[in-house]
Amino acid sequence: MAEKSLVERDQAIIWHPYTQMQNAAAPIPIVRGEGVFLYAEDGTKYLDAISSWWVNIHGHSHPYIAKKVSEQLSRLEHVIFAGFTHPGAVELAERLINILPKNQAKVFYSDNGSTAVEVALKMCFQFWTNQGIEKPKVLAFHNSYHGDTFGAMAVSARSAFTKPFDKFFFEVEFIDLPNHDNIEQLKNHISTIKSGISAFIFEPLVQGAGGMQMYEAHYLDQLIKHCRHENILTIADEVMTGFGRTGKLFASDHLTEKADLMCFSKGITGGTMALGVTTCTRDIYEAFLSDDKLKTLFHGHSFTANPIACASALASMDLLLEPETEQNLHRIESKHKDFATKIASHKKVKCIRQTGTILAIEWDTTGETSYFNGLRDTLYNFFLDQGIILRPLGNIIYIMPPYCMKNEDLDYTYAKIEEALERF
Repeated sequence: MAEKSLVERDQAIIWHPYTQMQNAAAPIPIVRGEGVFLYAEDGTKYLDAISSWWVNIHGHSHPYIAKKVSEQLSRLEHVIFAGFTHPGAVELAERLINILPKNQAKVFYSDNGSTAVEVALKMCFQFWTNQGIEKPKVLAFHNSYHGDTFGAMAVSARSAFTKPFDKFFFEVEFIDLPNHDNIEQLKNHISTIKSGISAFIFEPLVQGAGGMQMYEAHYLDQLIKHCRHENILTIADEVMTGFGRTGKLFASDHLTEKADLMCFSKGITGGTMALGVTTCTRDIYEAFLSDDKLKTLFHGHSFTANPIACASALASMDLLLEPETEQNLHRIESKHKDFATKIASHKKVKCIRQTGTILAIEWDTTGETSYFNGLRDTLYNFFLDQGIILRPLGNIIYIMPPYCMKNEDLDYTYAKIEEALERF
């Protein structure tokens, strides 16, 4: 009997994310990664222009991160984090606090972006209940995405993805992204509903899965300041925007006003390990300090502060803070701007948006403009045929490359986008 291929073995037993398994194409079997490239079992090379769901900021199989992880594996692979600690967790928390906005004082570890958001929401709800105050609602933006666990889904836009679960969600008040025309109206609305709102959660400057929608820091500053005036806590979901994506270390660095809580994952480990982090101010932390054990934050994960994940995050931070990485951020940002200018007037380009290393191009199409637009699969398969991984959000394609992506690889990607604009 012939040995089964990797794809056949996969299809026999695996259920893939965001995939209708009834008619899904066979998965591409990747066996190796190096820099911006992934290599399939048959030797085909793919340019990873979206950093493998936005996590791989330094390129695949980075030797420095691999070395640090290997060293950690020989010392300590895991230890329960309730009642214990370890050097990596302490050092990572110290270094994070040192580069985050100055109001951030405490670090809580979890497993991924969704759980980082869950922790932040639970902190906000219990911050008020620990003081005998009931604030059962959350304020969020239309078109938002904060994760796929229940709390994270609840504060995300209602959509086909959430519909089977809508009846299980707590109450959320959704508002439009702020701009010159609506900012005063939004502030007045918040003042009207403030009594029941525990927190305002937002993706700063860029809404990722919602179509790479972008908005100005100036107006977000006004909303954060107004929420503080109305005694509403604020949560910056930097799961996607953190660690250099917007041209600064954090999207919050573009802001004057700072959120009370922040959520991180994805790029924090350079895509090497799963890790989530929620940070908060000292005031929030101190609301949980009590002789009453019922005021404890009862939340934890088996792999909280896993030493291997912490080692990869520390190594990734070493690379992130190198002058070469900062130069690469500016280089990619400049290349994106030049390309955006070049194609902005194309008849197929409905809109083009850019923040830092994130470039989004919205196709002018007829019919459905959501994730289910038929153009999505056409473009996805076209780019795969060209050896490029781009995963369109409906009629919106975006480039979010590893910071080590060279100019020639960017130029190749741009050229294939121009070819697609002419063909589809």
